[in-house]
Amino acid sequence: MAELDVVAIGNALVDVLSHAGEEFLRAHGLAKGTMQLVDEARARELYAAMGPGIEVSGGSAANTIVGVASFGGRAAYVGKVRNDQLGDVFSHDLRAMGVGYATPVATDGPSTGRCLIVVTPDAQRTMSTYLGASSRLGPFDIDKRLVERAQILYLEGYLFDRPEAQEAFRVAARIAHAAGRTVALTLSDPFCVDRHRAAFVDLVEHHVDVLFANDAEIRSLYEVADFETAAARVRGHCAIAALTRSERGSVVVSRDGVHVIEAEPVPKVLDTTGAGDLYAAGFMVGLSRRLPLATCGRLGALAAAEVISHVGARPMRSLADLAGAVLR
Repeated sequence: MAELDVVAIGNALVDVLSHAGEEFLRAHGLAKGTMQLVDEARARELYAAMGPGIEVSGGSAANTIVGVASFGGRAAYVGKVRNDQLGDVFSHDLRAMGVGYATPVATDGPSTGRCLIVVTPDAQRTMSTYLGASSRLGPFDIDKRLVERAQILYLEGYLFDRPEAQEAFRVAARIAHAAGRTVALTLSDPFCVDRHRAAFVDLVEHHVDVLFANDAEIRSLYEVADFETAAARVRGHCAIAALTRSERGSVVVSRDGVHVIEAEPVPKVLDTTGAGDLYAAGFMVGLSRRLPLATCGRLGALAAAEVISHVGARPMRSLADLAGAVLR
């Protein structure tokens, strides 16, 4: 039996969240609701222009793995930071949430990465990401024993922008499959899919058991205009695809059937940052406990609803308590 439920590999970043109107996005050439990669100079420019913000350790897969731990799951994380102040913040926050984290820190090169997040009044988040030290993750950072210990290996699509990271994914996936484990991938962002479409299609068809994507990402992957066509295509390419559709809930497709899961009601959506990350957390917790796919989807919906009800990409309530009746 596996000692861990999920081990995640991703960009280790510190999130800086600030609220602004759409005029801020226009003034700085930002496409609402997307993530763009920026260099350190651009990151400094945007940071100086942003209003008062909240700084918390983040990164997509790191948010997911914190969600897994909040559900009571046994979790570990692989991601690269520098031995600087932000790196210390990131490491402390992750361990304080009960997540195992032992990736060696970089002692030279770029500083710890950061994600500048502008939240507009409609609760959409627009991200400008300086990858920094996180982009230096490579195959040599993959701990074979750690991957073998986890039921599920979770890979973050945002990390896919450098060849070293792509090779790290493939190495980790081979280790996981050789140990009889499950490999999951999140596509992360439609722009990310646009940059690496062929490589992602290859991953989904040959290396991935569980795919997480939202409506825009899955349509971008297959270059089709409608969700139904994309869902039909992915059904033949991997064992399970969990496809989120914001207020329309999610659709879980497998070779055995299709499950439509309604979104959990939220009194007021304050910030959509982390919704997909936390959906993946709930879904994988259910999967690690051999729960039916529809129940996995409901756990994902519960976690997503919790995180969009407040500012920030990590849960403020115990997800284990919130989902107690579902998990029993």
